[in-house]
Amino acid sequence: MTTHTLEESVAKSPPGTAASSARRRPGRIRRAGLPYLLLLPALVLELLVHLVPMVIGIVMSFKELTQFYIRDWGTAPWSGLGNYRLSVDFHAPVGAALLHSFLVTVGFTLLSVALCWLIGTAAALFLQDTFRGRGLLRALFLVPYALPVYAAVITWVFMFQHDNGLVNHVLHDQLHIGAKPAFWLIGDNSFYALLTVSVWKGWPFAFLMVTAGLQNIPGELYEAAALDGAGTWQRIRRITLPSLRPVNQVLVLVLFLWTFNDFNTPYVLFGRSAPEAADLVSVHIYQASFVTWNFGTGSAMSVLLLLFLLVVTGGYLLATTRERRTSDV
Repeated sequence: MTTHTLEESVAKSPPGTAASSARRRPGRIRRAGLPYLLLLPALVLELLVHLVPMVIGIVMSFKELTQFYIRDWGTAPWSGLGNYRLSVDFHAPVGAALLHSFLVTVGFTLLSVALCWLIGTAAALFLQDTFRGRGLLRALFLVPYALPVYAAVITWVFMFQHDNGLVNHVLHDQLHIGAKPAFWLIGDNSFYALLTVSVWKGWPFAFLMVTAGLQNIPGELYEAAALDGAGTWQRIRRITLPSLRPVNQVLVLVLFLWTFNDFNTPYVLFGRSAPEAADLVSVHIYQASFVTWNFGTGSAMSVLLLLFLLVVTGGYLLATTRERRTSDV
């Protein structure tokens, strides 16, 4: 049989036969490989933008990289685990400062995430029912999330000014709270100023996520609960919160990672040198790397931060997955 006759026989073969399957296989392979081909540019950019710098940063953490080796950092001498030992030696000044910054960041993150979730959930529940002006309120609630970070935080910098800021004008001049205007960008009050800005720009994201999750809860559940005599709080506790558990699990994790790694907010709010009360890990690593020019130590701190976040994320996902499986059973 010639090649031409073989092709005609394959083309004329009925569906379901071996010849017909052989003819469809190349097209099926091409269709299966198309998604990977479309993902290839994103994967290449991911390698260039994230993975390659991360590997370089890990290599730098094992070097005594200071300002004397900036032009050719590859010639910096190896220090092994010296930068890591210096970072975790909490009896030395460098390690003690890093531990203080870590504890401040943990407290700040827990408070910010809790307040963002609480305010966002309350706002979503408040706007769940239909009433006049609900669309306008939803748009206004999303304004802090839509604004550019730098523009929003710079506005807060002016509002926190000691002499002519809006915050002191309202609290001290109008409400007569405090004997004298407070300093919000220095001292202990800087922690509360940073927390205020973080919650202000973070809670609309929680509001958006919870609002989307509320759309998937059947209204029949609330109607049945109302017929059984359940009050508002009982419906929230027995229906709303359990139904929102998958959304809240993702929401809390995302808020935690965003807040713990936040650099733009404290940097724009306080500048290159954050007050001790608001010394977050992200700014502390920046100061160790670009202010004191100890890039090796700063890289080691960044790797330790990455490992901490990986452990927390892995433990959180493991706990939530186990809890979901237990509840399903």
